[in-house]
Amino acid sequence: MEYRFLGGSGLQVPVLTFGTATFGGGNQFFKAWGSTQVDEATRLVNLCMDAGVNLFDTANTYSDGLSEEILGKAIGGQRDKVLISTKSTFPMGNASGANYQGSGRSQLIKNVEASLRRLNTDYIDIYHMHGFDGNTPVEEVLRSLDDLVQSGKIRYIAASNFSGWHLMKSLSVSERYGWSRYVAHQVYYSLVNREYEWELMPLGLDQKVGALVWSPLAAGMLGGKYRRNQPFPADSRVAQGGSPVPSFAVPDELLYKVVDALDEVAAETGKTVAQVALNWLLQRPTVSSIVIGARNEEQLKQNLAAVGWNLTVDQIKKLDAASDAPTVYPYWHQRNNLKLNPLPKFY
Repeated sequence: MEYRFLGGSGLQVPVLTFGTATFGGGNQFFKAWGSTQVDEATRLVNLCMDAGVNLFDTANTYSDGLSEEILGKAIGGQRDKVLISTKSTFPMGNASGANYQGSGRSQLIKNVEASLRRLNTDYIDIYHMHGFDGNTPVEEVLRSLDDLVQSGKIRYIAASNFSGWHLMKSLSVSERYGWSRYVAHQVYYSLVNREYEWELMPLGLDQKVGALVWSPLAAGMLGGKYRRNQPFPADSRVAQGGSPVPSFAVPDELLYKVVDALDEVAAETGKTVAQVALNWLLQRPTVSSIVIGARNEEQLKQNLAAVGWNLTVDQIKKLDAASDAPTVYPYWHQRNNLKLNPLPKFY
């Protein structure tokens, strides 16, 4: 397993992270992802460890905390050998009241303590703000996170689903006061949605913020089961209403154009469509790790085989061309002025 530094930090992470949103199935939305219980979760964790994947990603909202509980039990006595990433910001279950969501100091401290209990651990390796809280001053969020780092309850902090200005403002505030800074950004990025490249990738390169990629197969649409002129598989997250990627984000023609190119490259390499799509992401700038999920051991083994080899330059260019999509302003203007606004170098 290859390991990379997480952004500009000293923490090394495997290029594959195991995502545990499939653990629990505690509500209707997450049942469409999976309902993995402790025994199966333990087997999946051990398979990951055997393959060198020691970073496990969860969130307090996944099945209303059940994912964290199951992960904590599945890790068992291996806590000193693993890295745990979890998140907060969004409301859990039927929580209500004036302070039931967000990243204010009171909520953050409460959420960290609750996650520590569910995970059965004394510390969290990577703690994400699951989204940007526009109602709470950035200074309050970052000072609270820095206090949690100083207390030893959190090792590193990270953002998730921030816009460019959200992230840059946060980094500026951390620098101004000497507080812990976001070393990573968990983002959606796939062959059928490359908007991450427009602003967040150049920002990540400039500020040394590593990308942890969620839904690298676009909620399974790049898993090999979606084909032109065929209905979506009935057992898929998309068909069951559990997709984190909205349907409007992936135009049908773009999806099938990308799948056609993936089929060609898969035939050339002897790999699966999903393995090719994952490997493409691992060649992109700023990507520290991609979060893979699995409902069962066979799916996990297939995803683990996405590493240990690389696509050729020509194969990457073929996939780049198939997945290229129109950009919005000001990015199309910047593309036309590359001497002043150079794009990241992919090769």
